[in-house]
Amino acid sequence: MTPPHATHRAAGPRSLLRALLVLLAMLAVAVRPAMAQSILRDAETEALLKDMMDPLLVAAGLRPGQVRVHMLGDPSINAFVAGSQDIYVFSGLIEAAGSANEVQGVLAHELGHVMGGHAIRTNDGIKAATGISLVSLLLGAAAIAAGGGEAGMGILMAGQQAALGKFLAFSRVQEATADAAGAQYLSKAGISGKGSLAFFKRLQNIEFRYAIKQDDDQAYGRTHPLSGDRIQALREVYVVDPAWDKPSDPQIERRFERVKAKLVGFVAEPAKTLRLYPESNTSVPARYARAYAWHKSAYPQKALTEVEGLIAADPEDPYFLELEGQILLESGRPRDAIPALRKAVANSRSQPLIAALLGHALIATEDSANYPEAEKVLKTAVALDNENPFAWYQLGIVYASKGDQARAALASAERYSLEGGQASLALRNAETAMQGLPQGSPDWIRAQDISLVARAEVERTRKRR
Repeated sequence: MTPPHATHRAAGPRSLLRALLVLLAMLAVAVRPAMAQSILRDAETEALLKDMMDPLLVAAGLRPGQVRVHMLGDPSINAFVAGSQDIYVFSGLIEAAGSANEVQGVLAHELGHVMGGHAIRTNDGIKAATGISLVSLLLGAAAIAAGGGEAGMGILMAGQQAALGKFLAFSRVQEATADAAGAQYLSKAGISGKGSLAFFKRLQNIEFRYAIKQDDDQAYGRTHPLSGDRIQALREVYVVDPAWDKPSDPQIERRFERVKAKLVGFVAEPAKTLRLYPESNTSVPARYARAYAWHKSAYPQKALTEVEGLIAADPEDPYFLELEGQILLESGRPRDAIPALRKAVANSRSQPLIAALLGHALIATEDSANYPEAEKVLKTAVALDNENPFAWYQLGIVYASKGDQARAALASAERYSLEGGQASLALRNAETAMQGLPQGSPDWIRAQDISLVARAEVERTRKRR
C-alpha cells in the first residue's frame, strides 16, 4: 500500500502543471488579439475610416494617416490595437453602430491605447502576474513536497487567482486611461462625445440582455471597467465640452450609412439583407445593400439593376462604377467590366484596390493585347499599396506571360510574404528571383530582403516543432 504523502507527491506535479497551464492559457487569451479573422478590404470603407480617424490623429499630435485602421470580418462588437500603430475594427462593430459618431468614439478610445503604448506595456502586466504565479508555484511545490498536498494546491490556486486578478486590474487601468484620452481627442477635434456614450450604452444593453451583472463584485474578473461606471465617468466630461451639442459631420454620416449597408450586403445572409433593406426602399444605402445581396445569391442581373439605379443618381461615383465592374467580372463578363473599372480608376485617382480589380479584369479576358495595360495598372496598385497579395498574384501572371520568370518569382515572393504561414514558399520564390535578377539591382535587393525575413521565419517554425 502506498503511503498517503507519496500519493500527494505523485499527483501534485501533474495538478501543479495543469494549474500553471490554466493560468498561462488565461493570460494568453487575455492579451493576444484575435488575428485569425480575415481582413476585409474595400476602397470606400478604408477611405471613410481614414477620414474619420485623421482629425483624431491631429488632435493627438500625430500626422494624418500615421495610424491605420483595418476591418476584420468578425461579427463580434469589438476593436483592438495590435503592434504599436494599427487599429483593428470588427465588422460586427460597424454593423451594430448607429452612426459614424459612435464609431469615432471607439476610434478615439483605441487611439488612447496607441498613444499610451498599451499594446507594448501589456508585457508589464504579464510580468507582474507571472511574478505572483511563480512565487505561489514555489511555495505550493514546497508544501506538496513536505507532504501537505491539499495545502500546497490551495497555495497554488490562490496564487493563480491572484496573478489573474493582478493582470485584469492592470487591463482595467489601461481601459480607463484610454477612455480619458479618447475623450480629450474628441474634444480637441471638435467632435461630440454623444456617439461615444451611445456606443457604451449599446454595450451595456447587450450585457443586460445576457444577464451580466453590473455590481462591483463582478468587476474583479473583468478586463474592462463596468460599462455603467464608464458611462458615468465619461458623461461628466462630455456634457461640459463645447462640442457636446455639435452635430456630427453630415457628409461623414451619409458615407457611413453607405458603407454600413454595403457591409451588411456583403457579410449577412441575403434574406437578412433584403429584410433590412426591402425593395420598397430606393435610397442609396438600400440599393447598395441589395446589389451585394443579389450578387451573393447569383442573380447578377438583379444586382446590376440596383447598380444602374446608383449610377443614375451619380454617374461619376467611382465606388458605384467599381461595383458594376466587380459584378460583371465575377459573373464571367470581364470584357464588359473593363470600361466601368477604367472610369472608376480614373475617378478615384488610381485607388490601388480598384486598380488591382481592373488589372484582374484585363487579365481575365485572356487577350494578350490587354496585358501591357494590366501590367501598368498593377504596378501602380502595388506601388501605392504593396500589402495586397492578390495584386501581386495578378502581376506575377503578367510577368510569366512575358517570359520574365525572375520577376514572376519576385511577385510570388511578395505575395507569399504577405500570406500567413507561407514563409517557405516566400523563401523559395525569393531565391529563384535572385538567381535571375541582376545582382545589386533594386528588384534583387528586394528579393534578398524577403529571403532573409522568410528564412528567419522558417527557422523559428522549425525550432518550435
